[in-house]
Amino acid sequence: MGNIVKGGEFLIKQIPANEIFSIEELNEEQKMLRDSAKEFIDREVVPQRERFEKKDYAFTEETMRKLGEMGMLGIAVPEEYGGLGMGFVTTMLACDYLSGTTGSLATAYGAHTGIGTLPIVLYGTEEQKKKYLPDLATGTKFGAYCLTEPDAGSDANSGKTKAKLSEDGKHYIINGQKMWISNAGFADTFTLFAKIDDDKNITGFVINRSELENPESLTFGEEEHKLGIRASSTRQVFFNDMKIPVENLLGERNNGFKIALNALNVGRIKLAAACLDAQRRILNHSIQYSNERKQFGVSIATFGAIRKKLAEMATGVFVSEAGSYRAAKNIQDKVDELVAGGMDHQAAELKGVEEFAVECSILKVFVSDLAQHTADEGIQVYGGMGFSEDTPMEAAWRDSRISRIYEGTNEINRLLAVGMLIKRAMKGELDLLSPAMAISKELMGIPSFEVPDYSEFMSEEKAIIANLKKVFLMVSGAALQKFMMDIEKQQHLLLNASEILNQIYMAESAILRAEKHFSPESVEAAMAQLNLYKAVEKIITAAKEGIVSFAEGDEQRMMLSGLRRFTKYTNHPNVVALTEKVAAHYIEKGAY
Repeated sequence: MGNIVKGGEFLIKQIPANEIFSIEELNEEQKMLRDSAKEFIDREVVPQRERFEKKDYAFTEETMRKLGEMGMLGIAVPEEYGGLGMGFVTTMLACDYLSGTTGSLATAYGAHTGIGTLPIVLYGTEEQKKKYLPDLATGTKFGAYCLTEPDAGSDANSGKTKAKLSEDGKHYIINGQKMWISNAGFADTFTLFAKIDDDKNITGFVINRSELENPESLTFGEEEHKLGIRASSTRQVFFNDMKIPVENLLGERNNGFKIALNALNVGRIKLAAACLDAQRRILNHSIQYSNERKQFGVSIATFGAIRKKLAEMATGVFVSEAGSYRAAKNIQDKVDELVAGGMDHQAAELKGVEEFAVECSILKVFVSDLAQHTADEGIQVYGGMGFSEDTPMEAAWRDSRISRIYEGTNEINRLLAVGMLIKRAMKGELDLLSPAMAISKELMGIPSFEVPDYSEFMSEEKAIIANLKKVFLMVSGAALQKFMMDIEKQQHLLLNASEILNQIYMAESAILRAEKHFSPESVEAAMAQLNLYKAVEKIITAAKEGIVSFAEGDEQRMMLSGLRRFTKYTNHPNVVALTEKVAAHYIEKGAY
């Protein structure tokens, strides 16, 4: 199993390439699942793309039923409750390859298998799991998750939905409303959150709509008309004196916020996975189109401006895959370790995901930002045709836009990732202080002028990654010293710190993936190097903005000098040559 790393530990450790997992290492069972998911999408979904754009909700439901029959809805559900009980990497893989063609199906699938099913897997009693999970695992019933309210979005605990114990003590009576509820139109199993009496925190509940004493106590608004994900059912949900048995309380009273947070952590990394095949497919369409489209008597794939776009899109896919599957395997290893130590699977699954909550937020932000950018560039490659509904690009662009909003907006997730790291450091779970102090000493010392030996593959790149980690610790350490407990109010600075953090994790993932599986001459090595160069530039911008905004005088001069030292290449890569190498490879191959 290798050494189990801790969440966030990548910042203070040099991670060897043999300790990370990547998509090249799938086993035979996983490859079969990937191929059957891909085959299903190409056969059942791609030819029907138009039906999703025309808000054919019934077709989304029908497609979900077929996925249920294939076992694709029960991958993460333990076998004893009718699922396949597969590991975390396999659940990521299914999400990846089933989500790429239309955001409507991706949302229905993600909402059902993730937030619709997982809270019951993770927090349900034995009776609840036996009752609800077999139907959810097979697609006999679909799940929806009711958390967001008109006045409670990111601040989920401020919800106004109320639960009151009935006089005979046998039921909770629930009143309130929820909005933006995915799958609401065809779901039967609802996980919902409400405050009991005057409780400070929300509590979770689960109910089958078909078992309500009074069906009119659960009503729905009209389908929302949305920018994208048009055939994903999204409605308001109203509870009007809805009676549910006391045994339907999920987890513990007052513990709903914890359930919501942990369901969202899993949702975040799954959302990154859901953006991967979308990127691959947009890239493939773009390569194909640019090979076929002629201007000035030649195909536009011969133009440098188009080649640059295709190279950057391909690099984005490579990097996104590297970070996503690395973190998924870290979570799986942690779960396996805890189960081997005697913890029950439910608790282990929770702890495993919680451990890597920082990485889940990083991935959600980085990959969803990139998916939107890739779709935007896809339209640009197609030119005027990209703006037309006759090509897949405009729907891909509209669908990708929601990814930066749900499972917590990207801004919230950026703040969260840095905030969680700081909390871990404060609790002594992660020692960020010692390395930050060591960097202060290093800045006071005389830099070495020796030219290091970088003859080994990826050695300079890994040295740069190590230095970029020093940039994060230097900037965030100094900011923390200055603002102490008020750091949470400094959102500008936290966003800068988050950009540095995200770029480090993803660049390191790509470098280690290339080192582990590919040769120095490979196109994959070129993509990892190209991405690192761009990451360094982004980190310089974010760090400099932070430093000049909160440090002054000698401290500012010293940190700016440290930033120059820690972002220096000994041998600059030839960016144009790397770009051209990547473009030439994929244009000739015709696909990613």
